[in-house]
Amino acid sequence: MVSRVRVWLNRTYAENVFFMDQLRGNPHGARVEIHATHGDPDSPVLAAADAAALEPEGLSPAAYVEYALAQCAQHAIDVFVPVLHQGVIAAHREEFAALGTVLLAPPAEAIATFQDKAAAYEAAATAGVPVPPWWRVHTEDELVTAFEAIEATGHKACFKPAAGAGGVGFRVVTRSPFSLMHLTGFPSPYVPLNLVVDALRHADEPVDWLVMPRLDEPEVSVDCLTGPDGRVRMAVGRTKHGRRRGFTLHPSWIEPSRRLAETFGLHWLTNIQYRLHDGKPVLMDVNTRPAGGLHQLSQCGLNVPWSAVRLALGEDPGDLTPDFLGPDYAVVAGPRPVRPVTLPQQRTDSLPLIPAPSSGPGPDEAPPASPAQAAAVTPADAGLPIA
Repeated sequence: MVSRVRVWLNRTYAENVFFMDQLRGNPHGARVEIHATHGDPDSPVLAAADAAALEPEGLSPAAYVEYALAQCAQHAIDVFVPVLHQGVIAAHREEFAALGTVLLAPPAEAIATFQDKAAAYEAAATAGVPVPPWWRVHTEDELVTAFEAIEATGHKACFKPAAGAGGVGFRVVTRSPFSLMHLTGFPSPYVPLNLVVDALRHADEPVDWLVMPRLDEPEVSVDCLTGPDGRVRMAVGRTKHGRRRGFTLHPSWIEPSRRLAETFGLHWLTNIQYRLHDGKPVLMDVNTRPAGGLHQLSQCGLNVPWSAVRLALGEDPGDLTPDFLGPDYAVVAGPRPVRPVTLPQQRTDSLPLIPAPSSGPGPDEAPPASPAQAAAVTPADAGLPIA
């Protein structure tokens, strides 16, 4: 059993503070030293890390790989969880391995397949995984053609960038004219068709969008842990319907996820999302990285980040199946600290990591309680069975 491990998270999303909490709270009592780098000095991941630094700005992808290799060599990183430039970093896996660093990222080919949502849908359909109807559009004429085809089936049309993450750029297209309704209350994802067409007509260059029917809830997000041998150790679905959250092992969601992971070599931690189209599950997105909500599986008794690190270090955790799924719950957010001082810009030659303040939790101290509390509510299912 490993007694000490150094894990590095590069420019990642703030929710990964929970990933760090779970590594420190591992059930084997192993000492985990967490390194973090980011471009934002106020990112909570910097305050939560044992050692932190600002990343240099303006690096090309190739230069960033050199930066990452230098970090791993200088700080004897055992496991590197890349988010920024994940694909190009994965293409240099052997160079990291020569330094003794395991990349917690799928092969570069798999990452490239699922970075482009159109390529992802084509690949998934070939593997027998249901996908929604979709159109790739670049001009206003293509948008209108796709919109009218979707409208004719009785569905609402929506679009999103062909390459992107986190729902950025997602909009629902409507024929309703722009009115005061759009200026009251909170901003809405609904946008009138005529305004979208006008914007495309006056754009300096073509867009690259996927247009499809708006999919129905529940949304099911399947977290997978797959070894480098291609065998899936875990596939558990997290369900979302409005504010309500829950878990599922229903084959309608789990079996397509296993098929994708095994067919395309989605090694390590990945996240596969589904919704309903005409009452049937269809693929929505494939994320080749740990999900921001991965820590919620702790409500099922699973410490998935630690299991992934164990697997990366050659200690197979075996098949991970939750002993219980628990009641439905709601996610409650809470504050996280930021560093009390501004981090100096990191130099690319010496690449120092700045120790975290002494007031923060050390690698041998108990981690603070997670501010994301799971509050049980009365179970209720909707749509397709999800239990």
